[in-house]
Amino acid sequence: MTPIRHNSSDSDAVLDAVRDCVLAVGVRRTTLTDVARRAGVSRMTLYRRWPDVRTLVGDLMTREWVDVATRAIPERRPEADARGLLVEGLVAGVESFRAHPLFRKIVDVDPELLLPYVLDRRGASQIALLELLANGLKEGHADGSVRVGHPERQARALLLIVQSFTLSLRTMTDEDDADLSSAAFLTELRSILERTLTP
Repeated sequence: MTPIRHNSSDSDAVLDAVRDCVLAVGVRRTTLTDVARRAGVSRMTLYRRWPDVRTLVGDLMTREWVDVATRAIPERRPEADARGLLVEGLVAGVESFRAHPLFRKIVDVDPELLLPYVLDRRGASQIALLELLANGLKEGHADGSVRVGHPERQARALLLIVQSFTLSLRTMTDEDDADLSSAAFLTELRSILERTLTP
């Protein structure tokens, strides 16, 4: 069921409320009643727009993840080509995702919530991220800084790479060893992306 969109500020107030609930108690212990109380709306208002907490959390994740990705896109600079900006944004995005309080809470308390988007289907946030990536790749094709290829396929391959770093990096790091720290692996990610995209 697709949520009915009315006033975006009303939606933001509800999504802010569900974010506060999830950060406080996790997804499984969040109820629509709790969200309605925090948002100052009736339960029926929520039920008309979101059938359950998971749908509401899905919309929250889409809002938050797209915001993280958009903020990670560096400002255009005359000396920077499209590949450099794309790589910089992807590495910054991975770092920002991993530090995001909502992402950390879900990974720590409700990691199964992320499994469908890793194993079974693309979510709305992934679709939005693919569009951002494809646009960046096309700019790189145009200025000659990115290896020419099918932009949608290249975007999906890039998303697979950065998703694995975002979701699984902590399983491979050893912060007591500078050579195996998260910072060292982000440097490795930058190298992988540069080599993948360079013509």
